[in-house]
Amino acid sequence: MTIPFYVPPEQLIKDKAEFARKGIARGRSIVAIEYADGVLLMAENPSRTLHKISEIYDRLAFAGAGRYNEFENLRQGGIRFADVTGYMYSRQDVTGIALASAFGETLGRIFTHEMKPWEVEVLVAEVGANGDDSRLFKVTYDGTLYDERGVSAVGGKAEQLTEMLQTGHDEGASLDDALRKVADAFRTAEEREIGGWEAAVLDRSRSRRLFRRLSLEDLAAAEPK
Repeated sequence: MTIPFYVPPEQLIKDKAEFARKGIARGRSIVAIEYADGVLLMAENPSRTLHKISEIYDRLAFAGAGRYNEFENLRQGGIRFADVTGYMYSRQDVTGIALASAFGETLGRIFTHEMKPWEVEVLVAEVGANGDDSRLFKVTYDGTLYDERGVSAVGGKAEQLTEMLQTGHDEGASLDDALRKVADAFRTAEEREIGGWEAAVLDRSRSRRLFRRLSLEDLAAAEPK
């Protein structure tokens, strides 16, 4: 009879965390930053079809860093969660904290019970209604949920980008100023020119559905001068 190989629980958790962090570190980063009219989400992404930033519901946006198929599963599950909640209760009951908590529960369960953790980090952005503050939530590979203010980032250069963008952050900045600041931070963090941008906003000046993808013309402010 073969004796099963024993790994102490604390070592198993440590190995899983290291595996997930290495996978996420290889992925390109995503930033969410508040500006005068809402929230800007921006990432390096040369692809025009494999989106990392998406609409979830009226005032909610999603961004995922890491393995595409894994955060895409989370995105689809988040849309179903939001639709069912809005249908059963009301549209106002679909909130960023509820969605981020659902993602955290899913990732925490996978991290604890599955052999391989998911190599993902996600952002949930919510623009406040009726003058309320915007909210940014970050969920890590093990289901840990962070409630952040002003600036949040996920992916390989998340810590460096967050530190740079929090310095002198102005929530009253224009969209062009926010685009320029984020683009400069990416170039500094990556120490190279960026191969292509994906960006979207949650614009509180719009009615009901606030998500809008930015066009190449909108992204002109991100180009180096």
